[in-house]
Formats: sequence, C-alpha cells, structure tokens
Amino acid sequence: MKLSNSLTILFIVAAVMFSVGFACSSDNSSSTTNTSVSNTTSTKSTPKSIAGEYDATGTNPTGTEYKAGLVVTPHDDVYQFTWTSGKNSYDGVGVRSDSEVAVSFTDGASGKGCGVVLFTINKDNSLDGKIGYWGNNSMETEKATPKSAGSLDGVYDIVGKNPDGKACKGKLIVIQSGDGYTFDWEAGTSFSGYGLRAGDYIAVGFGGKHCSFVGYDVQSDGTLKGKWGSQFARKFGTEIAKRK
Repeated sequence: MKLSNSLTILFIVAAVMFSVGFACSSDNSSSTTNTSVSNTTSTKSTPKSIAGEYDATGTNPTGTEYKAGLVVTPHDDVYQFTWTSGKNSYDGVGVRSDSEVAVSFTDGASGKGCGVVLFTINKDNSLDGKIGYWGNNSMETEKATPKSAGSLDGVYDIVGKNPDGKACKGKLIVIQSGDGYTFDWEAGTSFSGYGLRAGDYIAVGFGGKHCSFVGYDVQSDGTLKGKWGSQFARKFGTEIAKRK
C-alpha cells in the first residue's frame, strides 16, 4: 500500500465483512485451555472508547506525507477503521489492549483473508494475543509460550481457539527482520505475518500481500499515534490521528 501526496491513505471494513478463521490443529482433550489475555498494567490514563471521528496526518515508508479523515466504529469485540482521502478509501479491523490498538487493513472493496494479532509480552516472554479477522466481529485469543527464555526471537508453543470455539494448538516462529519481526505459524495450516513492537506490545498483520497493518498507542487525550506497514515491507510509515 502506497500513500501519495494527493491525499491517498488507508482502509475500509465494510458493514458486511468476509469471514476468515485462525486455523489450527484441534485439541480434542477434555481439559480446559486458558486463553485469557493478561494485560500489562497501564501507567497512563486512556479513554475507555476510541470510537469517533479523527483528522489524520502521516508519512509513507518512503517519507512522503499525507492527510486523511478517519472514523473508528465499534463492532462487538472489534473495531472498524475507515480512512478516506479524496476519492480513495481503505478499511481495517482492529483489536485493543489497554493503551494499544492493532489494525489489519487493505485497499479495495474486499479484505477477505486479512487478520491482525495484538500480542502482550509478559515478564516470562510468553505472548498473549487478541486476534481480529476481516468478516468476524468476535475476537479470538492465542497463548504463545517460548520453548526457551531469551529475546523475542524464537520458537513458541501456541494454544488458542478455532472459530467454532474448539481448543487448538500449534507452533509459532518469531524472527527479527528489518525494523520489525516475521511471524510464521504452523497450526494445521501454515501462514506468515509481519509486525512491529511498541514497548510490551506487538501488532502483527497477516493474510497475504494485499493485507497491511498499523499499531497505535492511545494517548491520554484520545490521540492515536502509530506506525504502519505492509506484510512484505521492512520499513514503516507513521500516523497521528487527532479527535475532531
């Protein structure tokens, strides 16, 4: 996705979106899997809701600047992000943890296959993930436990839930690449994503070359400050969205 000086910009999650599932191998055991997300205690006061209209300004990964209007709309567990700039519009689906928001987006009329994970990094280096999909208003969860202590890079065992609510499991490999990280899942099906880290959080987009992502930090006055990029880019653009 390339934004231009002619005010081209991000997203549009349609009112009726296309469904995609986080496919992984089912675990048919009778034990209950704990997939709750353990959020890091926030050190700042942030708005309870991010819904509303914003004026957004930003830069492309190439350094060119843009302006756009942004509307954030809640849909059950997730948010719809709609950017417009001139005749162009793009849509995204977002999830939130405390002061952080992650959004997966695409241009055009269909975002089928795009998804986003917002991971919280715990003190033991395990990852608690909130997952949003284009076409599904219900958020899913994932727990990733590292096989060895150390940096964020490494191999993780994951447990989560399929769209039908069944417990599932698999493997996740995280490797630093450029200014971000690649995420490769082996969970019934194989797929990849790319993400960026902000403190104790990581925003990861997945779903293919048409899917991009943005990670925001929610300020105390409601301003959204973020970085964004595509799954195959290794540099990021920036965006600041201020409430109208």
